[in-house]
This record gives sequence, structure tokens and C-alpha cells, in this order.
Amino acid sequence: MSKVEIFLVEDHPIFRLGLQDLIEQEAGFHVCGEAKSVGSAWNKIRVDLPDLVIIDISLVGRNGLELTKLLKNEYPELPTLMLSMHEETLYAERALQAGARGYIMKHETADLIIDAIHVVRSGKVYLSPKMTSEVLHKIVGGSNKGLLPQQCLTNRELEVFEMIGSGLSTREVSERLCLSVKTIGTYRERIKAKLTLRNSSELSYRAVQWIEQRGDRGSED
Repeated sequence: MSKVEIFLVEDHPIFRLGLQDLIEQEAGFHVCGEAKSVGSAWNKIRVDLPDLVIIDISLVGRNGLELTKLLKNEYPELPTLMLSMHEETLYAERALQAGARGYIMKHETADLIIDAIHVVRSGKVYLSPKMTSEVLHKIVGGSNKGLLPQQCLTNRELEVFEMIGSGLSTREVSERLCLSVKTIGTYRERIKAKLTLRNSSELSYRAVQWIEQRGDRGSED
């Protein structure tokens, strides 16, 4: 029986190597290729034609959501699984809207990650029980009570917001995302307007608070 060929898109070499080892310990799975950026992944996937692609959201330049959209348009039958450190409440639904078949956080156990791969490969959608409940609640007309303010941000705005919270300057964010300083400045202004923040100090404080809260949630799991 031929193995399931899996392609990894992850910009952290150590995590990518660990993920590859984890996958290849599972009978019937094989990692056929890897990349650390959207451009590199796009070129390699078109050659390797894998059976499944695992994508991290945070990549240098264009993010994993953009790659997911590209793959969905070009290869609609190719399943993609988002594996990320980012809060699922903010990103899981965005990943599904982009075309991913599942979303799982990096801190989950090895068994759950393998389960997620099996589920997505079988043609089903994988989400954590908590996120599944939230999505279903929305579908049946639940209220928006309890939604995080950050959910009003676009994917790129949220990415910039989290980088600000991690202590990166405007120039550092621009270099990380391969965008101009002026463009990042525009994103900062949009974020302030959407979150009703009066100045850059309030923006930085709110962003740092968000990163700290996200870290607290991760440590409890």
C-alpha cells in the first residue's frame, strides 16, 4: 500500500524536524517535502503534489492563511491542516474560511496531532471540541456575546497586533512581513481605530496584554 505523502510548511527548523519524526513514526505516513515560506512552499508543492499539507500560520512574509487560499483555488481537493501556536478562538474559523480542513494548536499532544491528520486526510473537518462548539453556536444563531475584541481585525491586522505585543518595533514588523514601514503604520492606525485606542501607548499596552493572556491560556492546557 502506498504511503500518504505529507508536505510541511513551518519556519522553525527544530519544530519542523520534530513534526517530521512524529509523522513518520505513524505507519503509512511519509513527509515528502518541506518549506519555510509561502513562495518556496508554493513552488515545491506544485512539483511534489502531496496528499496533504500541514501549514503554520506564522511565516516570514506572507502567512499560512494566504498559502491555504492559494492551494484551495489551485488544488481544491488537496486537504490542508493548520498547526499553529496562535489562539484557536481567533484563528480556527479564519483557517476554515481560507480553505483549511482543520486547525490544531502546537501544544496539543502527539496523539491528537496524529488524530487530526487522520481526520483531515479522511475528508472530514478537525477542530477541538471547544472550537467545534463555538462554531456550531454561531451557525445556529448564537449571539456575539463573549467574542474577543480582536476578532474584528483582519488576518494581517491581527498578525501585526500580535507582533507589537511581542515587543517588535514598526521597522522590525515591516522587515518580518516584508512590507514597508508606511504600510505597517497604516495597519497600526486601523487597529487603533477598530479597538478604540487613543494612541500608540494604548496600542502597545493592549497588545502586550493580549500576548500575556494567550500565554496564560497555553500554560493551563
